[in-house]
Amino acid sequence: MQLRLTGEADGAFWESRELDGELHATAPNQADLPEWINFGGDKCWPAPQSDWLVRQGRDWPPPIAFDSSPMDAVAGEDGVVLTSPVDSAFGIQVTRHVELDAELPVMRIRTEFHKVIGDTVRVSVWTITQMNDPERVFVPLREDSKMPGGFILLIEAEPERLRIEDGLLSFVRTRLKSTKIGMDATCMAWVGRKLVVRIDAEAGPGEYPDGGCVTQVYTSPDPVPYVELETLGPLATMSAGDRIERTTTYTIMPRSTTDPEAEARKILCS
Repeated sequence: MQLRLTGEADGAFWESRELDGELHATAPNQADLPEWINFGGDKCWPAPQSDWLVRQGRDWPPPIAFDSSPMDAVAGEDGVVLTSPVDSAFGIQVTRHVELDAELPVMRIRTEFHKVIGDTVRVSVWTITQMNDPERVFVPLREDSKMPGGFILLIEAEPERLRIEDGLLSFVRTRLKSTKIGMDATCMAWVGRKLVVRIDAEAGPGEYPDGGCVTQVYTSPDPVPYVELETLGPLATMSAGDRIERTTTYTIMPRSTTDPEAEARKILCS
């Protein structure tokens, strides 16, 4: 999966190109599945991750139907609809509606969780967008944030060159170790060398995972140079027959200045 401007060869999403043509291994049970294969791109998982061990017998890799199984694809006039099999651990089927705006450089992905079988689960729609190594990541913090300073560390290490200026948090990918930061802000900006991408989470009331996170950013250390810009929906208790959904919006623009902060503020104010 890739996101780029018309006529351009380079996109914003990170892809593991050495895996071109490869398929995920299959297994009847999560416990029998080999280690996770990371193709990159955009994907969704059930949050919180802390429940995976209870549900599937291991805390990694992600549940089979969410990120290790082929999905049916149906092309439409504005995009494509992807439908997963029913996940054996969560009893959930995932449907993703990927659509391009007809007039604007905007992509929307509406992710639906349909609880088909099994006992009650409490989950959140969690979207993970793996993006190329940025020049800098920016997050406009909420003035009424319930988090001290507007963010929390989800991994002990703090992202490299982290700073907050006029309510705008920013940092770069940490090369030597993993970092992860969470916010109750609803949008983020990725500033690359040639492109800028804004990611908006659908806002709404409710209890959010991981201490109230609506957005999260994970930075991967070398030798896999990517960052994950993640959005989360509120937790919902699902019984068979229930559905929840969440829409993530992606806006892409070419770089117009050499100043990454100016680029971020421009797209975040657009």
